[in-house]
Amino acid sequence: MKIVMKLLLVFVILGILAAGVGYFFVYRPNIRVQDNGIFLIHKGESFDTVTLHLQERGFLQNEYTFRKVAGLKKYPELVKSGRYKLTDRMSNNELINLLRSGRQEPVHFTFNNIRTLEQFAGIVSKQLAVDSSALSALLTDEQYVASLGFTRENLIGMFIPNTYQIYWDISPLNFMARMQEEYRKFWNDERKHKAERAGLSPMDVVILASIIEEETTRPKEYPIIAGVYINRLKRNIPLAACPTLKFALGDFTLKRVLKIHTEVESPYNTYKYKGLPPGPVRMPSVQVIDAVLNYRKHDYFYFCAKSDFSGEHHFSRTLRQHNDFARQYHQALNKRKIY
Repeated sequence: MKIVMKLLLVFVILGILAAGVGYFFVYRPNIRVQDNGIFLIHKGESFDTVTLHLQERGFLQNEYTFRKVAGLKKYPELVKSGRYKLTDRMSNNELINLLRSGRQEPVHFTFNNIRTLEQFAGIVSKQLAVDSSALSALLTDEQYVASLGFTRENLIGMFIPNTYQIYWDISPLNFMARMQEEYRKFWNDERKHKAERAGLSPMDVVILASIIEEETTRPKEYPIIAGVYINRLKRNIPLAACPTLKFALGDFTLKRVLKIHTEVESPYNTYKYKGLPPGPVRMPSVQVIDAVLNYRKHDYFYFCAKSDFSGEHHFSRTLRQHNDFARQYHQALNKRKIY
């Protein structure tokens, strides 16, 4: 009887020890986080690489126990790329469950003030695991762009500057699909109705907004300038918009538009060709797009920068009045030796 009792005691002690070891391996805190806890796993990375990076970041306290639990949970065969948020004092079990699940922490992807699709591809690749060359290939593939309902000239108008929650390891194709969906959401029934009342399509609005954003840095002027351009479109008068010339010339630093510039052969030359150019001259902000949709109704057909270089504009009903303001502005440019 005593022998049986001793054996039972031994088994109990062994069980306690086993439970203790199990707790130490599986449930004891093993992760230390002293920063934001963001941990990236790139596509194709192996379990050994993931473990090495956890150590290099100072997250992993005991590599041996992590590897043992990972093996038991078959994580080495289930590594998933992504952007994960680790928390201080996570156990091996919690960490491996997180990484196995692919439950990522999304990126707050933000963009604005973009002039070209090439620039946009670079900004995307800095925030997401999207290769800029792969994205650029899609942006310039005419057949693919057409399948989205756009042209190479107006595709830049599909991207609505904002902040979006996107998974870091999104593919270029899925990224484009997401941006297309955001464009559709943005152009809700209310915005479409306002565009229709102005006699414009959604892309027409974006094109106008892109020009206006280059014309002024004063948001209060956005709806007034929009009204000027809409008046000119309705009367079939050329827009004569300097930003479209700068786009055609590939020089947005041009400080003074001369007669020679207005003779450039380009569909973006709105001095030579009536109507809107084939696409936006930049990626306009939501504020300017909405200003076009809510444009000021007035009888102005012209506007000119003020000669005090305040950034504000004079608005005119007649060409004579406009020419007077233009003369003042050109004299001010001459005084500053801006030729």
